Amino acid sequence: MLITGGAGFIGSHVIDELVKNDFQVVSVDNYITGFKSNLSDAVKAYTMDLNDPKLESVFINEQPDYVIHLAAQASVMASMNNPQFDFFTNTVGTVNVMVLSKKYHVKKFLFASTAAVYGEPEYLPIDEKHSINSQSFYALSKHSAENYIRHYSQFKGLDSCILRFSNVYGPRQNENGEAGVISIFINRLLGEEKVSIYDGGQTRDFVYVKDVAFACRLALGVKAKGIYNVSSCSETTIEELYYKISNLSGLHAMPIFEPKRFGEIEKSVLNNIRVKDELQWFTQYSLSEGLQETLQYYMQKKSNEKVSI
Repeated sequence: MLITGGAGFIGSHVIDELVKNDFQVVSVDNYITGFKSNLSDAVKAYTMDLNDPKLESVFINEQPDYVIHLAAQASVMASMNNPQFDFFTNTVGTVNVMVLSKKYHVKKFLFASTAAVYGEPEYLPIDEKHSINSQSFYALSKHSAENYIRHYSQFKGLDSCILRFSNVYGPRQNENGEAGVISIFINRLLGEEKVSIYDGGQTRDFVYVKDVAFACRLALGVKAKGIYNVSSCSETTIEELYYKISNLSGLHAMPIFEPKRFGEIEKSVLNNIRVKDELQWFTQYSLSEGLQETLQYYMQKKSNEKVSI
């Protein structure tokens, strides 16, 4: 089993899920946003970029049966500032991993995509048949990669599957990178820093990272074909989220409400019926349970305790 981006936030949890279920796992990561400390000792790790010609040697040496491609440039802002880097990482890098997967007879190629490809919703909840209206170079690069995978699978016979994640949160999310709002709120509260909420009425669909890892494992099965939304299928306003975190942590600070940022989507929630019906996936964590584990992680990290979540 080869995981790209294995030392990252989502990748490290996917590896934990796979190791727990007796898979032998190899990680490839360039450590721009990932950390070696996220990796299990049971994992063989390569330090490498997706577009490094030496990546082929990993396929030759390891002969993976499965590839889960999670490595990406995931910052919307970075994509708008540097679309070339975004394109070469997310689209060209994906094509490179995909072609090598076919060349070395990988049984299933799994690609991590994003709800961002849908853009402004035409209806809610958004299902997999919803039109695509990418509103950032990040979303565009991810959808371009999806199209390459879809056509390559059709023309070359690669068994592939695409998972579109909603707003993933949980332990190990890099608060210094393209952090999710949950990571930002928790770290601001723990650091006794100012918390800004931009309007707060926007809704998002938050899914816990361990539930995402569970979906990745299930998607390795032969029945997994095409595109699946992976989400909680539940709307939570940003203001409600903040007060839920505040109450769970016992840290109470009045946030500063500011105007909604330009271009921000008002409402977002993904329909998850297909992944539930076809892969028998289900969310194992409620929002409160996931937030509690996430809070525990960051509180232990702040106090320099050993973190094991």
